[in-house]
Amino acid sequence: MPRLPVALTATLIVACGLGVRALWDGPFSKYAGDALYTALIYALIVLVLPRARPWTVAAGSAGLSWAIEFAQLGEIPSVLRPLLGSTFNPPDLLWYAVGAATMQAAHTLWLRRRPGS
Repeated sequence: MPRLPVALTATLIVACGLGVRALWDGPFSKYAGDALYTALIYALIVLVLPRARPWTVAAGSAGLSWAIEFAQLGEIPSVLRPLLGSTFNPPDLLWYAVGAATMQAAHTLWLRRRPGS
């Protein structure tokens, strides 16, 4: 997977996340942010491991998001709370899966359209 499109995708995901938070409030922005958080993790994994298979990256990005969510059942250091959150919320687990599945679908489609991938 070429790194430039992946880096541009990661940048677009961050812009979408900031846009969602700026334009909307409440559950929509929260859960969209959850899905985008996992989508960004997905893109960063592909940036580091460009030959990784989509299902592997999806499992890794969802798994990392879930691990962070479950860590919130304990005490997150205050310096990390803006990045990792502080309150466990079970519906977040679903939205992390949505973000990973969406990225997996897009990644798979990209690879299918590219000869030799």
